[in-house]
Amino acid sequence: MKLETFATLEAVLQTGTFVGGARLMNITPSAVSMQMKQLETYLGKPLFDRSSLQVRPTQLAHEVAGTMRDALRGLESLRTGTVLAIEGVVRVGIIESMQPAVLPGIMRFIRARHPKLEVVPVRGRSSSLAAALKAGDIDAALVAQPPAGGNARLCWTPMLRRELVLIAPPATPDTPIPTLFRQLEWIRYDRKTVSGTMAAQYVSTHIGDVRSSLEFDNAPAIVAMVHSGLGISVVQRPDPATLQSYPVRIFRLGKGGPVLQLSMVNRKADEDSRPLAVVREAMAQACMEYQRLLMK
Repeated sequence: MKLETFATLEAVLQTGTFVGGARLMNITPSAVSMQMKQLETYLGKPLFDRSSLQVRPTQLAHEVAGTMRDALRGLESLRTGTVLAIEGVVRVGIIESMQPAVLPGIMRFIRARHPKLEVVPVRGRSSSLAAALKAGDIDAALVAQPPAGGNARLCWTPMLRRELVLIAPPATPDTPIPTLFRQLEWIRYDRKTVSGTMAAQYVSTHIGDVRSSLEFDNAPAIVAMVHSGLGISVVQRPDPATLQSYPVRIFRLGKGGPVLQLSMVNRKADEDSRPLAVVREAMAQACMEYQRLLMK
């Protein structure tokens, strides 16, 4: 088994798709698919659930990647014969909704491996963080990447894909989604955000005109209101901690459902920055750990 195959697996888990993994590895999606099938044959077990339109990694895929991650990193250090001391200050923007999910993992990774590198977290919306990046106020950011791909003058590294779902009060029975929109008020997520715009486009395309007078930019608050029976909403799938406090009924949106791409973005002039490479690695691992949490 070639070592590159494990690097490809890491890229697929990091981006969430074979296409994204192919982009990171600079190979074709068919080559990614072939490598993953070879690895599955080698292990004798499936690494991906292919029963739906979107291929989903199994727990084994994450375990294999985790087992090989440090080994590959160690081999690279032995190959180069040097261990670089990375230091300095990196200002990293993270959208507010993702800070509790990934910031602890990022900080833990960097403090353990590069204690001289200081990370200064900055919170904000995707639009404001992208503007701060272009202005030079921050060095990188984890933001929602626009469906069109984002500003071509910036470098985008896919980190995590988040499915948008419909959430309804916990006692809601199995009901067609269009019927739910007729029965309950739609609590909008802020349309000035990428996910809010995607949700609005989905409703406009698949549902039509609906009753809506509430709009907020705080996902946990929306989940709490839906939990209280005040309406339904289309948001990123809530994390387990939020669902434990505010249980809701989750309806998947199916084939036409929007998927939010979260990416690390930085200026092209900084693409070869070693501190940013460390942040990128830390962010990828933190996002992978969060994805595993969501799959439990």
